[in-house]
Amino acid sequence: MMERVNLGQVALSRLVYGMWRLGDDKDTSPNYVQAKIEACLAQGITTMDQADIYGGYQAEALLGHALKAAPHLRDQIEIITKCDIVAPAGRHAAARVKYYDTSKAHINASVEASLREMAIEHIDLLLIHRPDPLMDADETGAALDALVKSGKVRAVGVSNFRPWDFTLLQSAMKSTLCTNQIELSLGAIAPFSNGDVAFHQERRIAMMAWSPLAGGQLLSQGGGTMRSALTAIGQKANVDWSAVAVAWLLNHPAQILPVLGTNDLGRIAAISDAVKVPMDRQTWFELYTLALGHEVA
Repeated sequence: MMERVNLGQVALSRLVYGMWRLGDDKDTSPNYVQAKIEACLAQGITTMDQADIYGGYQAEALLGHALKAAPHLRDQIEIITKCDIVAPAGRHAAARVKYYDTSKAHINASVEASLREMAIEHIDLLLIHRPDPLMDADETGAALDALVKSGKVRAVGVSNFRPWDFTLLQSAMKSTLCTNQIELSLGAIAPFSNGDVAFHQERRIAMMAWSPLAGGQLLSQGGGTMRSALTAIGQKANVDWSAVAVAWLLNHPAQILPVLGTNDLGRIAAISDAVKVPMDRQTWFELYTLALGHEVA
């Protein structure tokens, strides 16, 4: 049984399927997208992670095509999506420069577009994708509160926010920011020591971890020593090295939710192998030491 994490207004599966590469596959048909979702559901992975910008503003529509073809899937999954990045692509092709927009008008327009593209009536979790240096916290906070009140969005959170960005936005809101999706992996360990993880632990806010495999770069880290360690641990548990890297995050008490994206059905079917990996404190620190490049002080 896949563990579920209660974020207040919404509960998510502990492992999350990331759809940022959905449009990169040779086959983007509704049937194949449905097959990916069903491969997740077979493991108890019910949470799908999207963003308006993924695939050049095309990935949400690919999910929508699959849900139109198989509408019964909607009641079995939770959909996360994000907004505020405006890049010169897709529906924002006319933009002169890549920028962030956390205005009420843009957030509302993004939500309406996401609902339409994905053919859904509500978004389970909406995240502000990147901290906006021009953010008017009162305007952004009020916009998010109104979306929750309207029922178009069940819960709200952020992505890539530092603690001060998080508290600024939360200070202007009635709704609770229920998560922060940040880069976190054996290849991105700074949040464990720079206060990011501690900040959310103190507030009992579960974090989501994007790129938990560091884009595959873990295998070349430390001159191959990380590869050897992950492989050795994986062999004992009869799983791939990647499952060990994800298990390292799962075994942290902060209740981290790794977001894993792959288009290969075989690899999707193996995502839940991470929960099979036993990891004691010394094993955790063995990998942490390799990530640091030196022993702890």
